[in-house]
Amino acid sequence: MMITGRVLGCCELCKRMNLLKHVRKLLRPSERWLQPHSSRYSYCSVSSSHAVSNEHRKTGGSGFSSKLAAGPSFRDFVKNVATGEKGAPDLQEEVEETHPYLPEDSQIGTGRKVYFETYGCQMNVNDTEIAWSILQKKGYLRTSDLAQADVILLVTCSVREKAEQTIWNRLQQLTALKRRRPRSQTPLKIGILGCMAERLKKQLLEREKLVDVLAGPDAYRDLPRLLSVSESGQQAINVLLSLEETYADVMPVQLHPQGRAAFVSIMRGCDNMCSYCIVPFTRGRERSRPLASILQEVRMLSDQGVKEVTLLGQNVNSYRDTSEVQFCSSEPTHMSRGFSSLYKDRKGGLRFSELLERVSRIDPDMRVRFTSPHPKDFPDEVLQLIQERHNICKQIHLPAQSGSTRILQAMRRGYTREAYLELVDHIRSVIPEVSLSSDFIAGFCGETEEDHLQTVSLLREVRYNVGFLFAYSMRKKTHAYHRLQDDVPGEVKQRRLEELIRVFREEAASLNLGLVGSTQLVLVEGVSKRSAAELSGRNDGNVKVIFPNLEDPTDCASGGTAGIKPGDYVQVKVTSASSQSLRGVPLSLTTLKAASGCTLQGSGDTG
Repeated sequence: MMITGRVLGCCELCKRMNLLKHVRKLLRPSERWLQPHSSRYSYCSVSSSHAVSNEHRKTGGSGFSSKLAAGPSFRDFVKNVATGEKGAPDLQEEVEETHPYLPEDSQIGTGRKVYFETYGCQMNVNDTEIAWSILQKKGYLRTSDLAQADVILLVTCSVREKAEQTIWNRLQQLTALKRRRPRSQTPLKIGILGCMAERLKKQLLEREKLVDVLAGPDAYRDLPRLLSVSESGQQAINVLLSLEETYADVMPVQLHPQGRAAFVSIMRGCDNMCSYCIVPFTRGRERSRPLASILQEVRMLSDQGVKEVTLLGQNVNSYRDTSEVQFCSSEPTHMSRGFSSLYKDRKGGLRFSELLERVSRIDPDMRVRFTSPHPKDFPDEVLQLIQERHNICKQIHLPAQSGSTRILQAMRRGYTREAYLELVDHIRSVIPEVSLSSDFIAGFCGETEEDHLQTVSLLREVRYNVGFLFAYSMRKKTHAYHRLQDDVPGEVKQRRLEELIRVFREEAASLNLGLVGSTQLVLVEGVSKRSAAELSGRNDGNVKVIFPNLEDPTDCASGGTAGIKPGDYVQVKVTSASSQSLRGVPLSLTTLKAASGCTLQGSGDTG
């Protein structure tokens, strides 16, 4: 908007500034015409009295002038906003999911085939299922054959430079495939979804014109429109981040319908602002999905025969649903002792412990896990619930990142080494059989050899069952990028990483060897990757267990016999172990509920 150069009176100037304020609010990333979606939830934190609506205008004429006339005008942005009005437009009102300047039938897939490739974390797996659900409803088909695809969508990760380089290499391969495509076929379209689309939008669009469509983590609803725009030969982009998008009303469609484990997103974004982390800048601010929507999805998965759900979020245990009035109170957040956060304490809302309790009651024969939590958000009510419920896995991911208090402070993690170890001791006192996993970064800014050795000693002291260890990779936009120096040489990072991996494996192997001779309850995932004569699954602690595929183990739940198949619970006696897995022989088929009463592990409220 441009204001003319004439001198404005004070009153007139105030009116125009007020108008501009409302326009800015309409143009925020969460504004509905840019990110069309509807919500049936009324959030207690929102209060306003004006409605926003789209004006539909008829399209007529031909040529450029008629297309221009049919496009969005300034009135689409400021309709119903008058100068001098008090209050902001109510963004919670229903808005039609149409674009008056784009024919609706042009957004239909008409049988075009989509091929997905997913990289990175479990959140990206769930994002893929959300994107596919949206496209499926618009008439797109899915293919697992790259050669048959009309649209190739890569769901990407930006957390480390290596992950991004993998995508750049893959784009070169796909572009070559695109150029070889016969002219008789529909032109191949390539899209980048997720974190890398948001972080590297300019480079992705300009670098050799490799990409046709870019959609950030909060723009998947816009995919049909973006693909429609790309059909005309234009590059299409929407990487706007939202303050409210949770895809609560989108039911994800599993890419592998026969799978017996599923991911359920309960929140998006992160507010922790750790100095090394790009997530707040690629996935936006924290917002929680309404409880009712989560429970509906878990019930649907249970009806489909899914035997394990993992609740997902960047900071999953800071979940706080404020979608219903009865959830809003003045109760403060309860943090782990000795932990702090950079943001102000949030009061009210239905918390993670209540969500976990309600999910665990849906199906007593369904395992429940959650990831990825922050150590600060483990109040006693969460720990007690994990111990009491037989179907909540006694496995906790507890990211440490470093064993040095000085480095933890530089990382802005909000705790010391001593506070972390105190939390570990407390968790093990409440859940004696708990299995712990963790994340570690080698070679963070300013890390000395002494800092590194403190991390080594933490690995030996805590003894994790599962670990995720990486060399530090500086990301633009982060606090570390602006304030710290990436001063640890690459070869030193690699040496330290290798030492951390070696120590972790030594301790994990020792823990797993202690399980030899025990009986583990295993949820069968499928045929082992190394041998068709073997099956693999995971125990309660999320450790892989491999065993022979016997045809007729005794079914102790029914008294009969049956073959083992994915989704079955099997009692396996462990005969050998390594740092990565257990091996054993199957003893019997059972159920999770039955096993909780006849094994050494677990007894509790079956919900």
